Amino acid sequence: MASDAGTGGDRPELVLGPILRYVDEREATVWVETDRACEVGVLGETADTFCVAGHHYALVMVDGLQPGRSMPYSVELDGDVAWPKPGDPEAMIRTTREGAGLRLAFGSCRVAVPHEPPYTHGRDRHFRKGKGVDSLGALQARMRSRPEEEWPDAIMLVGDQVYADEVSPEVAEKIGRRRDTSDGAGEEIADFEEYTWLYHESWGDEAIRWLLASLPSMMIFDDHDVTDDWNTSGSWVRHQRERPWWRERLIGAYMSYWIYQHLGNLSPDELREDPTLAAVLAHAGDAEPVLRRFAEEAADEVAGTRWSFTRDFGATRLVALDTRAGRIVADDAKRQMLSDEQWEWVDEALVGGFDHLLVASSLPLLMSPGIHHLQTWNEALCAGAWGRRAARPSEWLRRAVDLEHWPAFRHSFERLVGDIRSVGSGERGPAPASVIVLSGDVHHAYVAEADLGDEVESKVLQAVCSPMRNPLGFLERGFMKAALSQTGRRIARFLARRAKVPPVPIRWEFLEPPTFDNQIGTVEIEGSRAVVKIEKTRPEDWREPKLHLSLEVEAGGGHRTGDLRPNRPG
Repeated sequence: MASDAGTGGDRPELVLGPILRYVDEREATVWVETDRACEVGVLGETADTFCVAGHHYALVMVDGLQPGRSMPYSVELDGDVAWPKPGDPEAMIRTTREGAGLRLAFGSCRVAVPHEPPYTHGRDRHFRKGKGVDSLGALQARMRSRPEEEWPDAIMLVGDQVYADEVSPEVAEKIGRRRDTSDGAGEEIADFEEYTWLYHESWGDEAIRWLLASLPSMMIFDDHDVTDDWNTSGSWVRHQRERPWWRERLIGAYMSYWIYQHLGNLSPDELREDPTLAAVLAHAGDAEPVLRRFAEEAADEVAGTRWSFTRDFGATRLVALDTRAGRIVADDAKRQMLSDEQWEWVDEALVGGFDHLLVASSLPLLMSPGIHHLQTWNEALCAGAWGRRAARPSEWLRRAVDLEHWPAFRHSFERLVGDIRSVGSGERGPAPASVIVLSGDVHHAYVAEADLGDEVESKVLQAVCSPMRNPLGFLERGFMKAALSQTGRRIARFLARRAKVPPVPIRWEFLEPPTFDNQIGTVEIEGSRAVVKIEKTRPEDWREPKLHLSLEVEAGGGHRTGDLRPNRPG
């Protein structure tokens, strides 16, 4: 048992959490941050905290649970109940059971700014206009009002859990009290300590705290978890490395991501075998040097670190892909969304034999045809298709309008499409009823259906849900709608053809027009049937957040063939 109980005989307190992370039929993990070293207990299991840069954390592995059970739990610190406080709602651990279906919530892009009008907190005028009703808060309100049988079984957060480059007025003021914001990172996040403030703000709200304590969560980062357009290109990376404050920012990002997000993605067996966690737990005192070395290696050697992970829910497998830190971008002619080492892992993870296969990628695989062709054209020009004179303005355009999704990594796009085709055609075991790609990032929501050929038995869908709370402005929506239009599609296809971009090896179509609200998605799976829903919030519901259905698509067994329009240049 940890003996350091703080000063003056005070009891240890929770700083953040509990956050329920992994749950299966018999095991669960619960993450907490405390204000000092202590022993953390959950349902009779205990773990000592570990210390990083003066912050104290624990991940309690609870074993011996019964399948298909719902158990309220509390968090004990040094033997005393620290959460929930008297009168607060209880959180639950709900174990899975064989043969059960799955209800998985998903979404991305959630900023922490004032939730109530007039939105004038702080001194930054950019935050005086609110960001609408928080869809994650609306999900919490629904869960509190309905029986557990109607709750999601888990939630997949597909990127931008925090915004290191777009902090709230309160965090900006805190940064200003700590350092000179006229230099270095300015009012953006500079290091590990400031990253902890983002997580405290985003997850410390009592409504979100209860949701994360009751709903098993999986997370993968996207660009704003570090900075806008992170790892867009080799030129971008070289430019960032010239900034004297950048490396400390990146190291802080990796250190905090490992603690606050990555650890909870791992199963108890994976945690027991994780060498970084073992080194941190074995370190006497503050383990900051240990985790800092790990973060430095991750920053310097992309191929050596894997953030991608899998999670099995009975007969459904989820494969979460790191499409940010794992990029290979040094050579614009040989860009990869994932390193060769990670592709080998993906080939092993994407297999048949499951009723359904979910692929979580923060970046959409299938975008509107106009945006797809625009990105493939831009990638070709950056690689020299129209000569050196065109490459430089093309790089400027790539950064200016975020042309760095799967279509802008054409070879990687084709490889992932090929993997999905192999799974859906039964080459890697019995074909699942559906393969659904879950994504965010693009600040609108849609469901697209793909046709990969008659040999593919699985229905293949792209489901995108973004933002949870960060809607596009008027001008940004105008650009997106133009790119989504038939005119935008024709222009982009013409440009791709002129750059000699090869035809796209897949056809797809949007099943409904995209929506641009604050929203959250759900995949409901029962047997061979899967249903994708997108639900949105409305500004007038800010006092009592609610979710309103805006899109629903069924993905049963078998793929759809017929009149899908070809999305190819030519």
